[in-house]
Amino acid sequence: MTFPEHLIKLRENRGLSQKALAKSLDIGVHTYQRYEYGERTPPLPTLILLADFYNISLDELVCRERPQHK
Repeated sequence: MTFPEHLIKLRENRGLSQKALAKSLDIGVHTYQRYEYGERTPPLPTLILLADFYNISLDELVCRERPQHK
């Protein structure tokens, strides 16, 4: 799953509109839409806000799987 797809899934699982989520994070709705459309990558402070909002780690938010060490 891509990061934008994951953002959409997280938001929809909470039953939120893009506008409501953007307001909760105190960011512009058009800015947030660009994250979901894959047009922009959120800066680190916004990623932290999103992770805190969803109560997940940054790794989980950005769909990062830790590499297996051999």
